[in-house]
Amino acid sequence: MFIQPWDAALDEAEWRSWIADGHDFGQLCVNGPPGRPPVAVPTPFSGHAGDLLVHLARPNPVWTAVENDPHVLLTVFGDYAFIPGPWRARTGTPPTDGVPTSYYTAVQFTCRAHIVDDPEAKAELLRRQLAHFQPEGDHAPVAADAPPYGRMLSGIRDLRLEVTEAVAKFKYDDHKPVEHRSAVADRLTARGQGLDVPTARRQRRRIERVGTWKP
Repeated sequence: MFIQPWDAALDEAEWRSWIADGHDFGQLCVNGPPGRPPVAVPTPFSGHAGDLLVHLARPNPVWTAVENDPHVLLTVFGDYAFIPGPWRARTGTPPTDGVPTSYYTAVQFTCRAHIVDDPEAKAELLRRQLAHFQPEGDHAPVAADAPPYGRMLSGIRDLRLEVTEAVAKFKYDDHKPVEHRSAVADRLTARGQGLDVPTARRQRRRIERVGTWKP
């Protein structure tokens, strides 16, 4: 992922808090077997930055790819919006001279994938995932030898993703003047389409921390 200096995470805590703030659905990308294209699987995940957990159906074609090459990439993105050209035109130039772009946050985890097939180990990983996605605990106990989950475990395989590198990109025009970025955030809020509002919120947080960009 190409990251301009002004698009980089300000610190590790910035992208960690972004992930923790409900951004737990990504795209698992695996090198395909020789002569085949890469395999990409949309999937929820849980865990922390050093150890991510995924489970997928046993018939999923991703397993052949992972067994061939366990080096994988999990990419997560959000807070994105299209920014029309006129919003980015320089002061004193025609609005139509502005160049459009997209704002977004993206975090990519480079990982080594470990396949988990042992029933009790799968049950433990599923308990950890449910603790993340359903913390209220309003579900039946997860046990490898009891219904309802026990009989279902044979239909899935788990992946423990050992994170070897994490990179983040916050693309919100931080190299432009504060007044310009604030005006774009106001326009996003007023437009209110798709993820415009969280995108504006993210841009304002970056404005508060970055202020005027200094190389």
